Amino acid sequence: MKVFLTGGSGYIGRATIAELVRLGHTVEALARSDRAERTVAAAGATAVRGGLADLDVLNHAAARAQAVIHLAQATSGEEDLAAATALQDGVGGGTYVHTGGSWVYGDTDGVQDETAAWNPPPVVAWRKAVEDAVLARAESGGRPVVVQPGLLYGGDNRLIDVFFVQPGKESGAIPYLGDGANHWALIHLDDLARLYAAALSAPAGSVYLGVGGVDPTAKDVAEACARAAGLAGKTVSITLDEARERMGPIADAFALDQQLTSAKARRELGWTPEHLDPLSDLAGGA
Repeated sequence: MKVFLTGGSGYIGRATIAELVRLGHTVEALARSDRAERTVAAAGATAVRGGLADLDVLNHAAARAQAVIHLAQATSGEEDLAAATALQDGVGGGTYVHTGGSWVYGDTDGVQDETAAWNPPPVVAWRKAVEDAVLARAESGGRPVVVQPGLLYGGDNRLIDVFFVQPGKESGAIPYLGDGANHWALIHLDDLARLYAAALSAPAGSVYLGVGGVDPTAKDVAEACARAAGLAGKTVSITLDEARERMGPIADAFALDQQLTSAKARRELGWTPEHLDPLSDLAGGA
C-alpha cells in the first residue's frame, strides 16, 4: 500500500515510517526543511516538501496515496482541521488516520474506554470540533479513523523528558504534581507505531485509544525516571500552581487521573501492546 504521512520527521513519525516499511508499505512523508527531508529519507520514506499550511501539497500527495496518516502537530484547531480536510479530500475513499489524544477524556472514574464522555482540559479542548468533522466524512464515503494516543514514553523528545526529566536533572530532583497519586495512561513509542499501521485496516468511523493498559501513578513514574537519571530516591512534589508557572497550560493535563483501556483496538485490529512494564522501561532509560 502507498501511504502518505505528515509529521514524519518527528519521533512518532520516524517510528511509524519504520513500521510501515517493515510491513512492506511504500511511504511518502511531508518534510518542511532540508533536515526533515534527510530524516524521513533515513527512516525509509520519500520526502514531499511542504508544511501543514501548504494545503495544495497535502491534497496532491494524499491523492497519490491509498491511505494517509496525519501525525503532525498543528498550532491550532483551525490549522489542524484545514490540513485534515485537504488530506481527506485528496485520499477520497482511502483510509485517513487522524491523531487525537487521550487527554480529551479528562479525569476518569475507574477504567474507561472510547465511549467515555469528553471532559478535556483547555489545552486540548479544541480537538472535539476537529475529530467530529473528521469522523463525519464516513457518512459521505470517506474512511476516517481516529487514534488517541496516551502519554508517550520510549524514544526521544517525549513530553515526560521535556517537562519532568530535564528540569529534574537541572534541579537535582524529578518533580511530580501534588501527592503524585494520579494515574497516567502510558503508551510506548514502538507500540503506538504498530497501532498506526494496524489502523490502516480499521472500519470507517472508528476511534481507538492508544494506551498500553498499564496506568502507573505519576509519582511512580517520577521515581522510575529518577533512577534512570542517576537520581534514585530524589523526587519532589510541586503544586499545580507551580507546575502551571513552569510548564504552562499543559500542567493541567499532567494533573489528570486517567485509567484507560485499549481493549477495542486489541479486539478489532489484533493489536497487542508489547511493552507492559513501563516503570521498568523508564527506570532503564527506555
